[in-house]
This record gives sequence, C-alpha cells and structure tokens, in this order.
Amino acid sequence: MAGNIELERTLAIIKPDALQDADEIRRIIKASGFSIIAQRQIHLATEQAGDFYAEHYGKMFFTNLMSFMSGGPIIAIVLGKKNAIEDWRKLMGPTNPMDARERFPDSIRALFGKDQTQNSVHGSDSVASAAREIRFFFPQMILEPIPTGQTTERYIEQHITPTLNEALCKLCKEKPGEPISWLAEYLDQNNPNKPCVTQP
Repeated sequence: MAGNIELERTLAIIKPDALQDADEIRRIIKASGFSIIAQRQIHLATEQAGDFYAEHYGKMFFTNLMSFMSGGPIIAIVLGKKNAIEDWRKLMGPTNPMDARERFPDSIRALFGKDQTQNSVHGSDSVASAAREIRFFFPQMILEPIPTGQTTERYIEQHITPTLNEALCKLCKEKPGEPISWLAEYLDQNNPNKPCVTQP
C-alpha cells in the first residue's frame, strides 16, 4: 500500500478586484493540483473585514484594506493539497503585482493583480492562520485531520462491516418490497453507535 498523503488545508480569497476573473483563477488552482473543498461568495461588512484582518490593525494601510475588502463580493475558498499553504502562496506570487510580474510572471498576482491592495487573491500564511481563517468563513467545517488508509479501513472493519453484513443477510431472508427503505430503517434501528436519548 502506498504511503498516505497528508491533506493540508488553506484559505484562499478571490478579492473584489478579481471577481470577474474568478473562473480562470479557479481553473489555474485546479490545474496546479489543488482540490476545492468548499467555497462561498460573500459581501463582507466593514466590521467583518476589520475582524478578518485584525492582525493588521493600526497599520497605515488598514483602513484602505477594510474599505476595499468590503467594497464588493469576494469568494472564500478552502483548498486542499499536500503542502497547500506554501504551494498556494507560491502560486499567488509576491504581494506587489509589479514585483510578481518581474519575478514570477505566471503567478496569479502577476496575471490579475493591480497594486498591493488590489492584488487579486489572499492566502493564509501559516497553519494557525489557515485554521482561524477557515473557521471565520466556514464555522461548521471540521478541521481535524481526515482519517485515511489503514485507519479508515480498521474503523470500517470494526464498526461498520459487522452491522452491514448482518443487515444484508436479514434483507436476503426477508425479501421486502422496498429493499432500500427496509435496509435504511434496519440500519437506523440497529446502529450500535446510535446515541441513547431519554424522552422527558
């Protein structure tokens, strides 16, 4: 069995200035080996933009950044890939699009950025930032590592296969008219992990 690849997640934002280029940016993202795990378009209020960029509070560009990021819709995207954080920052290119065009002409900011504020995309700069930023836009998303490979196989073998085998055997004996509905109801009623709820 090949070694498991640890899927790292990072947050990407297509900023208001690049919204018209969103389809092409997503095409570049996918062509570069990233998976798009989740995405949503949202128009941030000024206060929300301030909360998101709180780490820059007090810097000269903070007010302009808040106004810009709340000035139109953005697209927040959760990207998945091995080394997603580092690789996404490389694909974005330098903060200044002029610098990006000179040094990394194929980067997204070189292709779509206008200046240091209107530079088309945002990306998390660390594991901690990625976790915070993903929760900001996707509060329901589970950020713990997703089990893969042998861990998943063991869980299925121990907790799912026995109940499923028993259900399929009974299904063959019963031969109900609506087999899918019967199986669903049986699994629901005989789920060994089903929580026990006491009615008041």
